[in-house]
Amino acid sequence: MSKTVLFELGLEELPARFIDDAEIQLLKNTEAWLKEQRIPYQSVKSYATPRRLAVQIFGVENKQPDIAEEAKGPAKKIALTDEGDWSKAAIGFSKGQGKNVEDIYFKEMNGTEYVHVKKFIKGKLTRELLQGFKDVIVGLSFPKNMRWGDFNLRYVRPIRWIIALFEDEVIPFQIENVETNNVTYGHRFLGGKTTIAEASSYDSVLKAEYVLADKSERKTEIEKQLKQMEEDKDWTILIDEGLLNEVTHLVEYPTVFSGTFSKDFLEVPDEVLITSMKEHQRYFPVQSNEGKLLPYFVAVRNGNAQHIENVSKGNEKVLKARLADAQFFYQEDQKGSIDEKLKKLNRMVYQVELGTLADKVDRVKTITGDICNKLDSKDNLKKKALRTAEISKFDLVTHMVDEFTELQGVMGEKYAKLFGEDEEVAIAINEHYMPRQSNGQLPQTEIGSIVSVADKLDTIIGSIAIGNSPTGSQDPYGLRRQSLGILQILKTQNWEIQVEALLNSVIDLYVERDLLTKDKDELVKEVQDFFRIRASFLFKDEGIAPDIVRAVLSNGILQYSVTLKKAELLSEKRNDSNFKPVHEALGRVLNLAKKTEGVTINTDLFQNNSEANLFNTYEKVHELYIRDLKSGNLEKALEQLGELAHPIHSFFDQTMVMAEDEKVRTNRLALLKNIANDILQFADFNEVEWKQQY
Repeated sequence: MSKTVLFELGLEELPARFIDDAEIQLLKNTEAWLKEQRIPYQSVKSYATPRRLAVQIFGVENKQPDIAEEAKGPAKKIALTDEGDWSKAAIGFSKGQGKNVEDIYFKEMNGTEYVHVKKFIKGKLTRELLQGFKDVIVGLSFPKNMRWGDFNLRYVRPIRWIIALFEDEVIPFQIENVETNNVTYGHRFLGGKTTIAEASSYDSVLKAEYVLADKSERKTEIEKQLKQMEEDKDWTILIDEGLLNEVTHLVEYPTVFSGTFSKDFLEVPDEVLITSMKEHQRYFPVQSNEGKLLPYFVAVRNGNAQHIENVSKGNEKVLKARLADAQFFYQEDQKGSIDEKLKKLNRMVYQVELGTLADKVDRVKTITGDICNKLDSKDNLKKKALRTAEISKFDLVTHMVDEFTELQGVMGEKYAKLFGEDEEVAIAINEHYMPRQSNGQLPQTEIGSIVSVADKLDTIIGSIAIGNSPTGSQDPYGLRRQSLGILQILKTQNWEIQVEALLNSVIDLYVERDLLTKDKDELVKEVQDFFRIRASFLFKDEGIAPDIVRAVLSNGILQYSVTLKKAELLSEKRNDSNFKPVHEALGRVLNLAKKTEGVTINTDLFQNNSEANLFNTYEKVHELYIRDLKSGNLEKALEQLGELAHPIHSFFDQTMVMAEDEKVRTNRLALLKNIANDILQFADFNEVEWKQQY
């Protein structure tokens, strides 16, 4: 008869941000451990609250299954000596299987006889194996660990109790000074010490002690109460998924309540009030059905509704102090002028090797101007972009951003409008930080996009230039995210500008200002490789196969949106049987073109019609191909390359490229080199793996 197993680890309160990963680890590691121990079971359910991590294992059998298996050893000719005695190999094999030579028999496999023995392994009792679950508990990893008392174990928080039950039987083991038993503890204030008589009753016993151990159940309960409050009060509660998950991990028995604050605080921008409520107090802001922020908040109590009005008043007092600070900051920040705030950037170090924030702003302004020139921007747009770059960081010296760092840019826009800056400039100050996270919102305006790219280019190249490149999973300056942001902006804006041209311009600026700590050529290669890897990531995210990615990026990223379209086109063509001869022809050219650097062609050295025909076709196609490529008509450009396929095949069929005559050989290679140079402007077709069917 199958049974239920329960393990519960009682701890001091866990940080909310650790709980999801800890529960996932516990579930996966439990399943892996059961498989490793060969313990038959039906399913595993995990639980997690601030004070406990637990698993229930259902349908557990009383013992491992017995194993009857056949073990194969050396071939007969190795197992027997010339005299017919057992060899050392046979004797060693039998001993290794827990048998002796009398148990050996021979069995033919593919015409050769091999030594075999039959093994029988009796299954162990589950109750004995379950004691080893201690290793699963101790093996959980956390971002930060601690030691307590005189114990050697480093763990996320002190262990207070451990339940280990095989149905109703305690599984004995000990971690430091805590021994397993069947006693748990309910809600810290509403519940108490209680006994779990049977492993299967875990969830119901805890509910009686005001603990909802299943995080999904707690989350659903919070959502239900929030929905009910919305209906009762005719509110719209701003439910942020991240905040909802966090408060779910902060409570064991949730009760939703509301509070209010003075309408006077509504003079402060909504973003400030919302940030203060969400980030500092873990409150849900409230809006009217028309989207106007209301002077109310909603929070979740770890407990029941008893004396909830006192809880609400206490939270109102705390929030009042927070919002009073925000109001003071908002009023103080409006004193003085933007120029006065910009002067303070001269005293704020950006990076020791790269100077102050004022130095960074100056570089960003120069890069912004360069991008505008590359885009041939109109004077008015360029003027606004330069002004945006010039004042892009002024809000970093404000009290509000010092208190709420996540509002950088947001407050820049608010204050810029208050100080009378152009509307487009103000919006662009906010947008130049976008995207703020992976797959976040991109700048919507061209000015915001230009300054965003300029700022990110300076950050990335500056960091790499002084040796702060990302390593492994470590990327403290978010360079990977920012480079992805640049590429996404280039795609969205569809600028006719090459990535490598942007990178080289910024590197030249760093050379001009004597900011490099490494060789320029080394930096160029490192930066270009860095961006190429990010482009590869984005292309694969678009569903482009790895070989196509390598093919189109072989010559650089170039104009990002165009290169992506090349990849999409090649992805279609690789399934087109009509394209296969073209693919093969272009690949043959690329293979041989590697053997020369010369590109000067002498038609007087042609010795057959196939050479002349290929050359004439190339001359006819070349200008049309380059025109179509530059105009973005990629389908037509690829058709132009396709015109070369038949002449290329004829050339190789009728011409010995590596002729004995050096001049003839060099001339033929030069012809191929010229064609290859055109081909590579589209892609390296030798990287493309031909696939007619998937």
